[in-house]
Amino acid sequence: MFGVEELNDCFGSANRSTKLFEKSIRLREVKLATWNVNSVIARLPLVLQWLAAARPDVLCLQETKCIDERFPKDAFAELGYTAETFGQPTYNGVAILSSLPFTNVQFKNLPDDEAGAQRRLLAATIEGCTIVNVYVPNGQSVGTDKYRFKLEWLKLLRRFFDEHLERDAHVVLCGDFNVAPEDADVHDPELWRGRILCSQPERRALAEVKAWGLTDAFRLHNKGDEQFSWWDYRAGSFRRNAGLRIDHLWVSESLAESCRAAWIDCAPRAWERPSDHTPVVGEFDL
Repeated sequence: MFGVEELNDCFGSANRSTKLFEKSIRLREVKLATWNVNSVIARLPLVLQWLAAARPDVLCLQETKCIDERFPKDAFAELGYTAETFGQPTYNGVAILSSLPFTNVQFKNLPDDEAGAQRRLLAATIEGCTIVNVYVPNGQSVGTDKYRFKLEWLKLLRRFFDEHLERDAHVVLCGDFNVAPEDADVHDPELWRGRILCSQPERRALAEVKAWGLTDAFRLHNKGDEQFSWWDYRAGSFRRNAGLRIDHLWVSESLAESCRAAWIDCAPRAWERPSDHTPVVGEFDL
């Protein structure tokens, strides 16, 4: 016969085991990545090679530079990925590849965009996460019309988050932001001071987006400098590590708490005929 204390110990252990079992069932490791591929057609062998080795659950692409009808969906399907695309000829374009089911595709471009606008945003829900994949305008040069367009686009992106997304939900904002948020994200801060990608108005505009309630997943796990995601093709920039960190994976509070790791995978930048960007990756327990 069991005494009261023995029964309490028995049931207590059972309850703890049940809770641990429920937690193990509830949590799933999900790997998310973002990569400006600078033409998905030109870079297709490299993207396939990286996917086969890295096996992210979700890969967000920017600068796909191809219309939806020409996007190589079959090649990605052979690796187990479904593709949702939003592209245009020659410039811009975004896509999301996923080995997990898409719940829905919510937005193609910002709600404020006119028909025929540059294709820069694709938002979808996967595994309970709303993933917003963006290719922020480059801006060309400080003070130009394209620069002012970039600042306005970032302002509209913040409005989009305010009006359409919930802070207590699983939300990811990722892509090529075309802004190095801090001097630590720049190989030579004095050289880039006030220039495009590093000017204070750009940084302030991007900080306003982040202030919605987003956390830089990379900075949760990497505090140092000299870690970049983009290197110019010219002047041996990659060999000299003369780069910028302008590709980002930002997450809402609930995902920040479950972020196990985040890193920049520099290997593809050293491959033959690479993109000038390289993948940024995060792992999460969902």
